[in-house]
Amino acid sequence: MRYKPIAKPRWEDMVVRPNLRDYEAARREFQWDSVKSSLGWLPRGGLNMAFESIDRHCLTWRKNKVALYWLGKDGSTERYTFQDLKFLTNRFANVLRGLGVEKGDRVFLFLNRIPELYVAAFGALKAGAVVGPLFSAFGPEAARDRLQDSGAKVLVTCPELKERVEEVRPELPDLKQIILVDRGNAAGPALGPGETNYYEAMAMASRDAEMARTTVDDYAVMHYTSGTTGKPKGAVHVHGAIQSQFATARDILDIQEEDIYWCTADPGWVTGTSYGMFGPWSNGASSLVYEGAFSPEQWYQIIQDHHVSVWYTAPTAIRMLMKAGDELPRGYDFSSLRYLCSVGEPLNPEAIFWGQKVFGLPFHDNWWQTETGCILIANYPVMEIRPGSMGKPFPGITATILNDSWEELPPGQEGHLAIRPGWPSMFRTYWNNPEMYQSKFKNGWYVTGDRGWRDEDGYFWFVGRADDVINTAGHLVGPFEVESALIEHPAVAEAGVIGKPDPDRMEIVKAFVSLKVGHSPSEALKDEIKEFVRNRLAAHAYPREIEFVPSLPKTRSGKIMRRLLKARDLGLPEGDTSTLED
Repeated sequence: MRYKPIAKPRWEDMVVRPNLRDYEAARREFQWDSVKSSLGWLPRGGLNMAFESIDRHCLTWRKNKVALYWLGKDGSTERYTFQDLKFLTNRFANVLRGLGVEKGDRVFLFLNRIPELYVAAFGALKAGAVVGPLFSAFGPEAARDRLQDSGAKVLVTCPELKERVEEVRPELPDLKQIILVDRGNAAGPALGPGETNYYEAMAMASRDAEMARTTVDDYAVMHYTSGTTGKPKGAVHVHGAIQSQFATARDILDIQEEDIYWCTADPGWVTGTSYGMFGPWSNGASSLVYEGAFSPEQWYQIIQDHHVSVWYTAPTAIRMLMKAGDELPRGYDFSSLRYLCSVGEPLNPEAIFWGQKVFGLPFHDNWWQTETGCILIANYPVMEIRPGSMGKPFPGITATILNDSWEELPPGQEGHLAIRPGWPSMFRTYWNNPEMYQSKFKNGWYVTGDRGWRDEDGYFWFVGRADDVINTAGHLVGPFEVESALIEHPAVAEAGVIGKPDPDRMEIVKAFVSLKVGHSPSEALKDEIKEFVRNRLAAHAYPREIEFVPSLPKTRSGKIMRRLLKARDLGLPEGDTSTLED
């Protein structure tokens, strides 16, 4: 179904910078060199994401501006100015150096959304370390895979999450230090060998610190992303990525001086760092962080009470708000809102129209990946929205659609979505996996793994993944990782995992399970297996549906044919089955 475009707003109804008024002119005139000149750069040469996000603002009147409004799940609130963050992150950089952290060492963060997480992230960047954020819902095995592969030297966590790591600690020989953050415990946590109390160490550290002399090409942030085979891959970004994040937060999210900006993404995912940390703070914006879980009433209250003006969230959250009904939001004042954005999965047109009805503003969808580091295709603020479309490429970005021979296709034809390499936040490698990295580049293009098409006016439209990776509520889940956890259950002989379409989450994880001799299918066993996987991986990665089968379809070489499982489950044509084992 094709939907009528939503017209771009009238200028008198929208506060917008002059450079945003004409998309085509912006594309013609945009130069990355102009972005470079807008940043501060290190006084003695080089570039550091922490300096651009925090310290350079302390050379101006913004030093006393609130950078972080933090809302605790218990109702408590805290405020931190840019100068507060400068001194705190300096202290943490000194803590790390006192523990022997050197430039290039990996420092991983396994925390809930508390201020200490943000202090640790930027303090590690100041020390020259590579920051690795972990989603706080990860179970022991998900955390182990990432800490083990990265060779993380230091882990910043809390006592509750540390228990998960302790289960796999013998498999982490590179992990030398754990820094424990125990909020609300005046006595401090009980410490074991190689453990440090965050608050005691911070109290003893100087608030003055020398920033590491990092360059645009020095590694800065590592995010793990899932694939169809093998363990999650560490996509590595450099300090130069801040150029992309600064420009896109300014020109796509339209963040301005007076805004109160709220990105609902967890810092364990790339959206929560690129646009929960680097994008807004490099623009000197005031950012709001909420520690608590999703709740329609709480979210509406936050927007009203804290005068949120720019709101960046996910399609799954929007659909959950829609489910709560249209009556609930009528009890709140949303007059502070001026711009709404969505990311993580394609935004269905109904959600765009709903935003227009409830908030008086449509949601602007955009597209990017962990590997791209920033938004590359977007419904630009002053363009008409074509509901269901990703939008048009950001100025400075060249996107196209390729056929299976990696040649460009004309408008209207479906193929592989690809980007011309060279933008500042493009990932530089997969950690310990250069062969996989090189496989992503074909005929001079970065091939994204997504399929789509482009219309005659240059809007791009998402069709689906080109592989078996599952997009559930905006989280990419590799089937191999789930299958590996499933077969660790004592009753499971074999397992195959697919993404099944779902109206709320886009896809859910569905598992086909073959049981070992002596075990019989039952609803109780399904629930037991689900909980088993949930505890080992994460709440978003466990199979919400399990189907017991006598055996799984495999190729003659023994590879599970997920494509066939999905076709049979959805009643689709099975296609070529010539490689199916007899």
